[in-house]
Amino acid sequence: MGRVVVGGIVIGAACAVAVLLVRCHMKKSQRWARAMAILQELEEKCATPIGKLKQVADAMTVEMHAGLASEGGSKLKMLITYVDNLPTGNEEGLFYALDLGGTNFRVLRVQLGGKDGRVLNQEFTEVSIPTNLMVGTAEELFDYIAAEVAKFVANEGQDFQVPLGRQRELGFTFSFPVMQTSIASGNLIKWTKGFSIDDAVGHDVVAELTKAIERKGLDMRVTALVNDTVGTLAGGRYTQKDVVAAVILGTGTNAAYVEHAQAIPKWHGLMPKSGEMVINMEWGNFRSSHLPLTEYDLALDAASLNPGDQIFEKLISGMYLGEIVRRVLLKMADEACLFGDTIPPKLKHQFILRTPDMSAMHHDTSANLQVVGNTLKNVLEISDTSLEVRKVVVQLCNVVATRGARLAAAGILGILKKLGRDTLVDGENQKSVIAMDGGLYEHYAEYSKCVENTLSLLLGDEVSETICIEQTNDGSGIGAALLAASNSQYLN
Repeated sequence: MGRVVVGGIVIGAACAVAVLLVRCHMKKSQRWARAMAILQELEEKCATPIGKLKQVADAMTVEMHAGLASEGGSKLKMLITYVDNLPTGNEEGLFYALDLGGTNFRVLRVQLGGKDGRVLNQEFTEVSIPTNLMVGTAEELFDYIAAEVAKFVANEGQDFQVPLGRQRELGFTFSFPVMQTSIASGNLIKWTKGFSIDDAVGHDVVAELTKAIERKGLDMRVTALVNDTVGTLAGGRYTQKDVVAAVILGTGTNAAYVEHAQAIPKWHGLMPKSGEMVINMEWGNFRSSHLPLTEYDLALDAASLNPGDQIFEKLISGMYLGEIVRRVLLKMADEACLFGDTIPPKLKHQFILRTPDMSAMHHDTSANLQVVGNTLKNVLEISDTSLEVRKVVVQLCNVVATRGARLAAAGILGILKKLGRDTLVDGENQKSVIAMDGGLYEHYAEYSKCVENTLSLLLGDEVSETICIEQTNDGSGIGAALLAASNSQYLN
């Protein structure tokens, strides 16, 4: 009798363990199914079939027309840059550039040797701005910058020569919102990136810099005020005459292109001799009902410093791609227990997963996806992830990056459509080059490859033979110096 009881207890215990194991397995299966459902739903919501991309491109072209017609007529600002003389390659002499776009600024000089010599020599220095000057007065900030410019000029070597009797000339890249009033003047609309200098807002930043340069006793003239995208266009045109537009795909994104002056209804000035005008699109602010937005994009936008603005930028640029991935992983951790029964605390931190981390995981080709495992561990403090979980992470990176890259390609198609360069014209052997800059495009190979492949698909084989994306570097530096040259006061 005793044996029967013991046997019954053992069998009962074994059954209980088996039930627990079955329940555990079922629970695990349910969780995995939920994770897969979240991923599948994301793939569906992020889908960018060719038909949808063509709708996005058409919408971009429509908004470009609206923005050119009147101020405030479109989400695209379509800013007139007053750049109507792009570099030709014939520029000669010594030119300077000042690149102010954040907590550091750079001063550059280039010696240009004309058609044959091109850039003979270049040098630069980089200076960090003390934090107290970022919230001080305009005079204090520009005096500090002018002092560093004067110091750099004082160290001019034998390889850099200004012709006797000529002023040094400088191109000023100022990457803050400005209402431009001429090629060498523009009023500051507002500060961003941690600057808050109230007495500069509404004032001409070139005039402020010029006054500071004069206070330092430096004989130098600012001949061009530009932003980094326009600088990229200038740098591209200097080396390649077929450049028609420039795109920045980095932390942020923007595009500029060369427009026919008579196609700008809101331009009320004299027609430029060149017949052309560079337009700064500020395309990061593009918005359309055709953009494939998800719950994660809407939540990211709502929590941002500029809700409702820069929607296109929030879908395609390096500032946001990693954050979108983090938000999806957080939902998987919460609803599908992807990383265990508790949500990893670091996963709740906004912007902790940067796009370079995402890129590293996306490009992991190791058998056990070791880079993915290390990134999850080092960045999010998630240890001991299975290969299946790592594969999900890679797939998620692919979905988000692919959507961004394909939408960027649709944006480029929109510009080409506006210029009539999306089709072949009989008897014309036209070539169109897009000058491309930005760390996202340069360092995220899967992203840049996808941009190029998608643009080719959208254009078709014949037309895509005439379109080329060329990577350029340092538009905000050398590009500004080249614009100082092409807008020199000494040109005939």
